[in-house]
Amino acid sequence: MRHLALLLYCLISIAPSLTVAQSREGIGTGRLFNNDLLGDGGDRWRTGSYVFSYLRAPKPYDGTPQGLGEVLEYRFRSEIIAPTRGTRDRPYAGILSMGLHTHGGVLNDRVDVSLGTDVLAIGPQTGMADFQEAYHKTFSLPRPSTRRQLPNQFAVQSAIEADVTHALPYATTMRTFVQAQTGAEDLVRAGADLIIGRLGTDDLMLRDVATGQLYRGTQDDNTGVSFVLGGDVAAVKDSLFLPESKGYVVSETRSRARAGVNWQPTPDLSFFYGATYLSPEFEGQDTGQVVGSLKLNFSF
Repeated sequence: MRHLALLLYCLISIAPSLTVAQSREGIGTGRLFNNDLLGDGGDRWRTGSYVFSYLRAPKPYDGTPQGLGEVLEYRFRSEIIAPTRGTRDRPYAGILSMGLHTHGGVLNDRVDVSLGTDVLAIGPQTGMADFQEAYHKTFSLPRPSTRRQLPNQFAVQSAIEADVTHALPYATTMRTFVQAQTGAEDLVRAGADLIIGRLGTDDLMLRDVATGQLYRGTQDDNTGVSFVLGGDVAAVKDSLFLPESKGYVVSETRSRARAGVNWQPTPDLSFFYGATYLSPEFEGQDTGQVVGSLKLNFSF
């Protein structure tokens, strides 16, 4: 797995030079906000995250995969992982990350591949605990358990994913995928997503790290509604967020089950809401959690 991280880092480092003769333009932005207050309201564990993706490519995305290294995604992400209030069931982690990813078709565009690397800042240095405490105080919410934090540190997280799209009857599409991650967390994952409806099928879909929800990196002018049902299972080796040296024991498997709806009533307005069940991640977590995901997009 460590060799995979090095390989991905090298590939991403040279990706901008693979098409050096071609100028790039912005082809879309993607974003997704996750919070368990939009789900089960438990305010713990994978309690909140936000991702913003900016995509550039030599030409606009029309639903046809471009060459690997041509579409570049600049990804900025924040996350808060927290213990259950009043307990020490897991350490608090404030996370900020930035990374570079590429998406393209291989094997005559029959397989969509994404690969990339992110650099993570972790700990009090991120200011995420201060932000959460100020937010809870402003809205008279219970104080979060931020005292037992992971120390300041930096980490690298690399990932590679391969997707195969299957066209089904009745405007339905299935995307099966396998994924490997290494660095801050080492795991291998496999799963599928069923998309009912045409909305979004000609867009470049990105996968959220925490929930696995698909969010649109590009957006065409088509209007309508589509529904998404998905799930995956991962084999987990270790996690920086649950240090073994502190006595935490990582669950050997994780599963996620998700559903969502995309609605675009006009070309300039789109909405997404999804809910994801996350299975327990460590020994001592006696139940899973439900996280809600939200995106509202206006174009002016």
